[in-house]
Amino acid sequence: MTLRLLEFVVAGNEASDLLPVRSAELLRAYGARRGFWTVLDEGPVERCLALLLEQDDDRWVAHHVVADAGGENGRTEDGEALAHHDGWVYVFGSHFGSKAGPLRPRRAFVARFREDDAATGRVPVQVVRNRFRIHRAVNDALLKAPFTPLPPGDRVRTRFIGETVSRGTARSKGWVSRLVLDDLPLNIEAAAFTPAGTVLLGLRFPVTADGEPILVELAGVPGMFDATPVWPDALGAYVLTGVTPPGVLTGLRAMAPTPDGGYAAIVGSIDALGKGSVLLEDHPAGGDVASRHVRFPAPGAGHLVRGELVADLAPFHHVEGLAELDGSCFYVTDEDHRVALWVG
Repeated sequence: MTLRLLEFVVAGNEASDLLPVRSAELLRAYGARRGFWTVLDEGPVERCLALLLEQDDDRWVAHHVVADAGGENGRTEDGEALAHHDGWVYVFGSHFGSKAGPLRPRRAFVARFREDDAATGRVPVQVVRNRFRIHRAVNDALLKAPFTPLPPGDRVRTRFIGETVSRGTARSKGWVSRLVLDDLPLNIEAAAFTPAGTVLLGLRFPVTADGEPILVELAGVPGMFDATPVWPDALGAYVLTGVTPPGVLTGLRAMAPTPDGGYAAIVGSIDALGKGSVLLEDHPAGGDVASRHVRFPAPGAGHLVRGELVADLAPFHHVEGLAELDGSCFYVTDEDHRVALWVG
């Protein structure tokens, strides 16, 4: 596949995920024929929304979107995954931590905004910080799953879970009760709503004991935003099989629904090389892994979901988002202080 590069500078930051704009009103407001949302991954969610737009004169431009999360301004970080549902754009935090741990409560959030609002000015953003409730639901689902997740190494368990519990206990945080020392740290990097209104979460970590990516289905995500929140339940966990090269570990990096009712996804490394990752110290086979574009059907009966390879994106190790639109494939990569959009 031959790829064409489009480069943007957006607040001096890197991009995560890629979500096609559905709002005709928004496209008209910017004089664009099509475009994508992306989320910048350093800073609170209200300062990290951006549009990449192809204008009617064929030029591509980037816009840093002005947003307001009200009382939650400045209280989130590390938005990773974008998804459409019922006129809203949802943003999922990684629920992870720094490369060396511990978990960071600011990353355990889900936000949403009305896409049409971006056509008229400052965008109101609703934010729910779930205080590790999603962490708990996903870990409980993994405990019940008919497959074995990769056991965390001692350093991972100590740095991510042990230190988080110690810090929370020292600060008398109520969310400590939702963490168990045998928990797996979660790194959520992909999300897509199903036709039934549930959410498929794609995990970069953990992976299975065989090194394959894991999907977890959550019900009730919109209920988090009710005046009296109703917290999500995990309906099940699945293994994306058939897309991991022998001898390596791959996690999910991005995911998008396809018109046939299935999903396209990026699979790749479980963490970045050369950045002091404790995950890679314990699991080095998850580092030097090129990104792959794959497709898979909606999960059905059983826990195995068989994927197929669309494109090997070597030498790229850091594809963070994808979209299949108008017969083209679009990828966004994690670059230092810039946004790189590749079109093929």
